Amino acid sequence: MRRRTAQALTFDRRKLLSGLLVLSLALFAAPGAVRAEVYRSEGIALGGSDPVAYFTEGKAVQGSSEFSADYDGATWHFASAANRDAFAADPESYAPRYGGYCAYAAAAGAKAKTVPEAWKIVDGKLYLNFSKAVQSRWEEDIPGYIAKADANWPNLK
Repeated sequence: MRRRTAQALTFDRRKLLSGLLVLSLALFAAPGAVRAEVYRSEGIALGGSDPVAYFTEGKAVQGSSEFSADYDGATWHFASAANRDAFAADPESYAPRYGGYCAYAAAAGAKAKTVPEAWKIVDGKLYLNFSKAVQSRWEEDIPGYIAKADANWPNLK
């Protein structure tokens, strides 16, 4: 009986911590994020990270204002003219899901900013997270969180 109680307490603690994490994500969401469709800071999508580089280089790469394009109400920066041109030809293939907002937060019905190093490509789509710690939580059930975020996203725009 003690074992079951300890397991129940561990489960309840995890639920509580998960709920607190979602609340903190909502509280620390980017200013103006409630109305914005694309996560941006000072008009620059993804803090200037090159969305194409996640696919071509397998890592976060800082873009340059020298290679930029406007899409979905934001300015996107790229590391090269080739990346900018690839994005311009098919932005839906490279733009992150949920406007670049945190995929875990979107699953919880909130918008939260993201960091370039917390990313994953799933089924050819780019997903970003609030932090590496949040990404670890999201990775525990990627299909489930994506399904929840897909259902929530239309109401978060």
